[in-house]
Amino acid sequence: MLKAENLTKKFGNHTALDQLNLEIKKGEVFCLLGSNGAGKSTTINIFLGFIPASSGFAYIDGQEVTLNNHATRDLVAYIPEVVNLYATLSGMENLEFFSGLSGYTYSKEELSHFMETAGLQRSAIHKRVSSYSKGMRQKVGIAIALVKKAKALFLDEPTSGLDPHASSEFSQIIMNLSEQGVSTLMATHDLLMAKNLGTRIGIMHQGALKHNLLSDEVSHADLTRLYIDIVKQNA
Repeated sequence: MLKAENLTKKFGNHTALDQLNLEIKKGEVFCLLGSNGAGKSTTINIFLGFIPASSGFAYIDGQEVTLNNHATRDLVAYIPEVVNLYATLSGMENLEFFSGLSGYTYSKEELSHFMETAGLQRSAIHKRVSSYSKGMRQKVGIAIALVKKAKALFLDEPTSGLDPHASSEFSQIIMNLSEQGVSTLMATHDLLMAKNLGTRIGIMHQGALKHNLLSDEVSHADLTRLYIDIVKQNA
């Protein structure tokens, strides 16, 4: 579903991403770990078409992003650390607006169903987003992915600042989507979440993918050791 071939990004003399190669299959959750500046967000931004690669290729469902930018954007949904919504509109109104932008029209009942599937309580659906917690905003982001029928999710530190309960709820929703065949690429600093949620785990350092691990084949202790060893290279 997602593939990077020698993906490289340079900003002047600085190499933010260095010949990244990875493949994410249908339904996989790939968690990218790394300190700030390791290249996690740069990877996501290239896949989304927000910034161009200096060299190499990014593919979504077999389509190269640069050549098929509009088509590939229709296949994906993006949930950043802070989901940008219209604060004066309700959750329902935001969902209706964004589904319309994606070319989809749903009934109020269908939109309510998407919101509830994303974990938002029915009592909150018609309240203004200005009253929402961060976790509730993230659930609206998930609902937007559902209405778009996204084949792939890109998540950039989506659980940062969430309390343990909200973080657990969010993880369960991603697992449910994975079972439905949705692929996920998630940048995170949360080693425990990466271990529990990820199908595979990548550890990045200075733009390079240093480790590509099957989560079932590495313990949390070993993952922590590998991560700390990588981070120490910055010390």
